[in-house]
Amino acid sequence: MKFLTVTQESLEMGANILKEGGLIAFPTETVYGLGADAFNPLALAKIFDVKKRPHFDPLIIHIAFINSLENVADFSLINKETRKTVFLLAENFWPGPLSIVLPKNERIPGIATAGLSTAAIRFPDNEAAQKLISLSGTAVAAPSANLFSSLSPTRAEHVRDSLGEKIDMILDGGPARIGVESTVLDITGDKIKILRPGGTPREAIENLIGPVDGSCIIEQGAEKFTSPGQMKSHYAPKTPLYVLKSDDIIRRPYDDTSVFLFFDGLTRNAWRDAQTKTQMLPDAVKVLSESGHMSEAASCLFETLHELDNLNVSRIFAQEAPQTGLGEAINDRLKRGAEKNQNMNHSL
Repeated sequence: MKFLTVTQESLEMGANILKEGGLIAFPTETVYGLGADAFNPLALAKIFDVKKRPHFDPLIIHIAFINSLENVADFSLINKETRKTVFLLAENFWPGPLSIVLPKNERIPGIATAGLSTAAIRFPDNEAAQKLISLSGTAVAAPSANLFSSLSPTRAEHVRDSLGEKIDMILDGGPARIGVESTVLDITGDKIKILRPGGTPREAIENLIGPVDGSCIIEQGAEKFTSPGQMKSHYAPKTPLYVLKSDDIIRRPYDDTSVFLFFDGLTRNAWRDAQTKTQMLPDAVKVLSESGHMSEAASCLFETLHELDNLNVSRIFAQEAPQTGLGEAINDRLKRGAEKNQNMNHSL
């Protein structure tokens, strides 16, 4: 496995790996992706094998130019009004953290879309990602570059620690700027739906095209998903995670087997004031954003969870974010990461 900083030379090497059917982890503005040639079914199969990802969970197709959208989508299957909506969204949010579900071009193999007739497509807002895709001469199918259902990687080191020698190359482009995955928007049905909240806030989408339906989480035993990130239990650290409302986490007493993750400094301070213990373990308390800045909190979420997950403690208690803007995506990731512990949450 090659672990290289992003340069013109390493991007060209990565593009050649994609052309030859290999796998490469690369930076985007959201999280690091694990990419393969979107038109090569054998390469796509490697993604599922390396990630231990179920084949019923579709991949997102990444492009480097808006005008290459018709290479991966079939516009003959959508009406004129929907087509106008697609390009309105693309003009306003691409490049950026928005994936749009469209009828797929017949050249996209069924393995990329879990046998569905639709594909989630996005144009990432990261120069290295754009250059890599462009140099490869193809579209790139890429889920997050980690083992399935585990914490998403926002640094190249997270990819190395998770996938190691299982892939051909890791391109290190520094920390991901946004830190949560793209919003997935399905415009193929009677109603436009957010299938996964993410880096493009609902409010921004609705300001442009009007009201959209909420996120669609599918039960764990389901056989079909219309988008990545729809499983109830996902994005989970190895350490049991518990998500609490602000008032509840303030009342939660400190113990030296747990760590605490606060959304903002005000809540952390209120919690400290309520504690009877004043001696605490180093790194036992983390804050996503001292000022409560939503973008900063989102960009720090997975990186901070990785840090806490490596402390060898018994529990992580995390504060819910306000349910506005990127807070919807932050809470989505936290709650799915805590899903397997939800029955215990009521007794804490």
